[in-house]
Amino acid sequence: MRTTSEIRNEYERWLNNAEALSEELKKMDEAAVEDAFYRDLSFGTGGLRGVIGAGTNRMNVYTVAKASQGLANYINRNFADAPRVAVSFDSRILSDVFSETASAVFAANGIKAYIYPRLMPTPCLSYAVRALKCSAGVMITASHNPAKYNGYKVYGADGCQITTEAAAEILEEIKSVDIFEGVKSGSFREFLESKDIEYIGEDVYTAFIDEVKAQSVLKEEIDRNVAVVYSPLNGTGLKPVTRILKESGFTNITVVSEQEQPDGNFPTCPYPNPEIREAMELGLKYCEKVGADLLLATDPDCDRCGIAVKSEDGYRLLTGNETGLLLLDFICAQRIKNNTMPKSPVFVKTIVTSDLAEKIAEHYGVKTVNVLTGFKFIGEVIGGLEKENREKDYICGFEESYGYLTGSYVRDKDAVNAAFMICEMFAYYKERNISLLQKLDELYKTFGYSMNTLHSYEFDGSAGMQKMEAIMAGFRNGIDEIGGKKVENCLDYGVGVDGLPKSDVLKYRLEGGSSVVIRPSGTEPKLKVYISVTADDRSKAAELEKEIADDLKKRM
Repeated sequence: MRTTSEIRNEYERWLNNAEALSEELKKMDEAAVEDAFYRDLSFGTGGLRGVIGAGTNRMNVYTVAKASQGLANYINRNFADAPRVAVSFDSRILSDVFSETASAVFAANGIKAYIYPRLMPTPCLSYAVRALKCSAGVMITASHNPAKYNGYKVYGADGCQITTEAAAEILEEIKSVDIFEGVKSGSFREFLESKDIEYIGEDVYTAFIDEVKAQSVLKEEIDRNVAVVYSPLNGTGLKPVTRILKESGFTNITVVSEQEQPDGNFPTCPYPNPEIREAMELGLKYCEKVGADLLLATDPDCDRCGIAVKSEDGYRLLTGNETGLLLLDFICAQRIKNNTMPKSPVFVKTIVTSDLAEKIAEHYGVKTVNVLTGFKFIGEVIGGLEKENREKDYICGFEESYGYLTGSYVRDKDAVNAAFMICEMFAYYKERNISLLQKLDELYKTFGYSMNTLHSYEFDGSAGMQKMEAIMAGFRNGIDEIGGKKVENCLDYGVGVDGLPKSDVLKYRLEGGSSVVIRPSGTEPKLKVYISVTADDRSKAAELEKEIADDLKKRM
């Protein structure tokens, strides 16, 4: 972090050089200057993510260009033979500008840039990296964050988000770049004319759609007349999701009109995250109005998918864990039924995802691989299987934060795939007069009841960052009980556990089979707390979860 004098010096430097942001810079008061310049925007395995605006701790054309120059240096050092990069962007404010800024920097550094001609989901970027044999990929998105945020995700040649090691190398390159004097760039339009930048063709997009269709596990015809309400939450999902559903026979689709078109202001869903009820409210109202069977919603970069289904009391939202458990069971059952289960099947989940999934996988003879939080670790497992010529052994993976993937055609979560698979699963059970809630109850009766919740605590600014670090240090010092439940043991992933990479994550196992996982977000200034509770029924689980959550809140 910078000292007060260093902050002032950097601010003055921006006033003299950042012409595109001069008006905003001049209007800053002392507090705003400190928050915008006390550090450089953090770059990690999730790339960059931050508030849009002027300053080194903000997302703007200068910080994007600097990151792109650092990435370009890394690419040219590691991929000397015809380096190339794929670029995509979502509906967020300035996403298109940032994507062109990045592409121009790559082209100026002798790296061929392929960019989608219109906004596209994150999984389409992951697909393009591999389809076009690129050295890296960049997705301009802040995923499900509020409108004031944007971000810069970096992907490796394998289509996965970059590894910890690659991120460290790229960070060192970025640090060596002077933000005003060390960046090579040029005119995006001129680079297009010279073919140093090319638009990604429609054939790549269509090939992606075909790969998603190929993930179907059904070998029989089913009635697909399911009434679906769909919301892209003003993001990238509209065209790919509606296309694949309609081409697959799901034609009864009502789109939430207020959230249909791309809009980075997200006027009807300030927090465009299908994990939270507020983002789903309009869709739920549409369901009531048209009597829909199923609600689907995807986040702005269309890598997360949330759903709601009819219940006796209206419509009920399913959690990421619940949807994942249903999909896992459905895929396993259909593969066994149709004799398409590989001899050594593999299912992958994160350590904060419901442990009940492991019981379901075991029931079907499927091996579970647990990885650190972040879908890139699931992607890395797929890549490892591919190197062993076992790519087809991967049958699915999911994380509690509404991310799913049932094939190896991309190496990140894919809400286009999730929407398609959920609709097929829903239609299959509907034809047999089984609701998803009934199927979920059946799973709980067979494998035991489990409740899993996520609580987030925000810590903005430099003071917030210091407080967050102090809280993690306090938890590391050891605690004896949480919510009245004795701590049986604590797993500190910061020193390494089960051969996984070291990560700032703590997992407390409590008496009675419950657990708590605490970790700082890799992309946002917040602590995330995952609570997993086992109990006889939902009511008792909810009571215990509240006791644990209330105790943890007091410690924040």
